[in-house]
Amino acid sequence: MNRLVLPQPLLSSLELVKGFNKIAFEAVHMSSEQVCSIRSNPFKKAIPHASIIRQSIPWCEQAFYLDERPSFTLDPLFHGGAYYVQEASSMFLHYLLKNILKEGVQQKKVLDLCAAPGGKTSLLASLFSDGLVVANEINKSRASVLIENITKWGLPNIIITNNNPEHFKQLEGFFDVIVVDAPCSGSGLFRKDPKAIEEWSLQNVAHCSVRQENILAAILPCLKEGGILVYSTCSYSTMENEGIADWLIHNQPLQSLNIPLPEAWNIVATQSPEAGATGFRFYPHLLQGEGFYIAAFQKIGEVESLPRKENILPKPTRSELEQLSAYIGFANTYQYFKQHDAIRILPEMHDKFLAQLAKQLYIKKAGVELGVFKGKDFIPSHEWAVSILNKDKYPTTELDLNQSLQFLRRKEWSGDDLPKGWTLACFQGLPIGWIKVLPNRINNYYPAEWRILKY
Repeated sequence: MNRLVLPQPLLSSLELVKGFNKIAFEAVHMSSEQVCSIRSNPFKKAIPHASIIRQSIPWCEQAFYLDERPSFTLDPLFHGGAYYVQEASSMFLHYLLKNILKEGVQQKKVLDLCAAPGGKTSLLASLFSDGLVVANEINKSRASVLIENITKWGLPNIIITNNNPEHFKQLEGFFDVIVVDAPCSGSGLFRKDPKAIEEWSLQNVAHCSVRQENILAAILPCLKEGGILVYSTCSYSTMENEGIADWLIHNQPLQSLNIPLPEAWNIVATQSPEAGATGFRFYPHLLQGEGFYIAAFQKIGEVESLPRKENILPKPTRSELEQLSAYIGFANTYQYFKQHDAIRILPEMHDKFLAQLAKQLYIKKAGVELGVFKGKDFIPSHEWAVSILNKDKYPTTELDLNQSLQFLRRKEWSGDDLPKGWTLACFQGLPIGWIKVLPNRINNYYPAEWRILKY
């Protein structure tokens, strides 16, 4: 048994918190148990790890616990975006929003403010599949990870930005839903990451609490009247959870929201000490998941929505659009635009919102990149390959596991009877990237920066 020593100040601070049991809490942290969970992509038909699925996660559709943690790096379905490896407790976001909004989950503008590495963003994009999801990450290196994960997820309704919360101030009343999974002291991940214990302190908890208030104060003007704020942390500390809920009620035009829960789930509903705001706590000794806190609020009062701005994004030329028609087979429901010479598309209903966002924010990625023209040749993008968009005008080739891993290592190989030109490489029917078949070789177009380095 691992001897995991939890900080005594943390244990002492939790003694009177609802759901906390010191003996059971310490025991589960000292055990060697690890919970592995995934969430399938509802828009991709591949079935990941069917042989080791143990059971469904009750609060999130198409999410599962696995009997063991496989090597995801060596699974082509993972690289093709068939599923996302996500901590089970954090997937409760799906149940919370679906029950608050009921049937009104479509055509919403949603902000995931602290988005990397992308678990919540991919969940939100799937839930609000007819809406627009803006995923923001302040840290540039983490934003790169976010881009990779969201590219693999393959949905066209996502815009990724790299901004401070203060940069959103001109987008007053813009979003229907804002999710703030705030930077925190991280005590909820001690079982998963024991090294985090070394960085934990009461001083850091206090520092995080102030930072959380600042983040929320900066972004809340962007939430429209009647809009929903979801606040969450992976911390057990009341200062970062119920304390923030009290601060929100006392300092912002918000009211707490509650939803009924099945008792069998063992999710603990708490009320903040001053305002009685409802939150939900996840304890690893009560359920299969890590430590987590989440609460929902609705904005009250009147806010003027941002006026529509002119479109400032360059468009492809008529000649380029005519040439594109030879390669694409989309319904006429997408808007085409250019970014760094690449042609991208976004659902047409969101084009005016993209223009507004581009006026205020640094956009790293919007929609799906189709590719670039080099002379008369069209070079299709990897984003398009792994997206859910139609690619029927291109031939496909099915790779076995070894060939797929060679492809993901960005190695070249030979193949017989393949048509010359661009071909979509697939594993178990799932596209994983492009190859170009030439008379004497096959070129591999998997992104070099994403290749598997060892196996």
